[in-house]
Amino acid sequence: MSSKTYISLTTLFLFLAINVNPSASRTLPREEASMSERYEHWLAKHKITYAKYGEKERRFEIFKDNVNFIDSFNAEGKKPYKLRINKFADMSNEEFEGLRSNGYRRNHKYSMGNMDFMYGNNTKVPISVDWRKKGAVTRVKDQGACGGCWAFSAVAATEGITKIKTGKLVTLSEQQLIDCDKRDSGCEGGAMEEAFTFIKKNQGLTTESNYPYNGKDGYCKPKNKITNAIILGYGLVPRNNESALLKAVAKQPISVAIEARGMSFQFYSSGVFTGECGTRVDHGVTIVGYGVTNGGKKYWIVKNSWGEDWGEEGYVRMERGVSDKEGLCGIAMDCSFPIKKKTDLDK
Repeated sequence: MSSKTYISLTTLFLFLAINVNPSASRTLPREEASMSERYEHWLAKHKITYAKYGEKERRFEIFKDNVNFIDSFNAEGKKPYKLRINKFADMSNEEFEGLRSNGYRRNHKYSMGNMDFMYGNNTKVPISVDWRKKGAVTRVKDQGACGGCWAFSAVAATEGITKIKTGKLVTLSEQQLIDCDKRDSGCEGGAMEEAFTFIKKNQGLTTESNYPYNGKDGYCKPKNKITNAIILGYGLVPRNNESALLKAVAKQPISVAIEARGMSFQFYSSGVFTGECGTRVDHGVTIVGYGVTNGGKKYWIVKNSWGEDWGEEGYVRMERGVSDKEGLCGIAMDCSFPIKKKTDLDK
């Protein structure tokens, strides 16, 4: 056989293998090809690569399940909120729960009725309040893979009352709490009341620029404190009482705990969130206002710590005034706030 004949037969064999063999010529179904394209676009957008062999394929299967859930939910249109594909789209809900919604933990027991509610006599409650518009809320931050939501919640509330009482909005350090507050457990979780206790004993918190966030546990680094972030302690809102919570939010941003483990919360995009969730609170957030939609649905304005690319630029509007006494997702179960001045106690 001549070399030319050998080359021709080889070429013919390759052509048949690629173009005639049904298994080689098979293409993905249209919906699979579309999902694959969406996945590649998502990977490029979030600059994600997988080093482990087979991890990309495994993550693609999770991505498909999540996207199908999101598409089906939005197509039904039965809820007053929407979902969207976000940076958590290649994570199962179990993985998401362990990474992002499991940072609120009580190391010690509190009696939610051991303090007088200082805003109990507040009868001047506006129809709506938004502390963002009053300059008392810093930018939305991202806790990353650290379960430090408790620190972000407490810091946001402290930033708010500092602005209200001093006129200065200062971005404070969550990392200082994570590293130095030993009654809490850093990235393994904590409670906002303990954080407020630390801030009081520490005579304030330093700025974020002075003690930047790195998203992991570290050694406590002594830093210069800022005197206008000093608090005298914390107050409590009566448990399971949204009316009392409304009075408190009318006066300042309030730290609360919610259940945030569900898929609907994982992929929340916009609108008034109405569940589905229970009351096994696992995530610390901060209520920075409240309002009513044009359709009459009441809501809380909640600042989260998952970055500006989640929800409504980092916020979620959660339904207010539900029939359950605990509030939606347990939002009225554990509510606390920093106290800035002695005169606060007389109001």
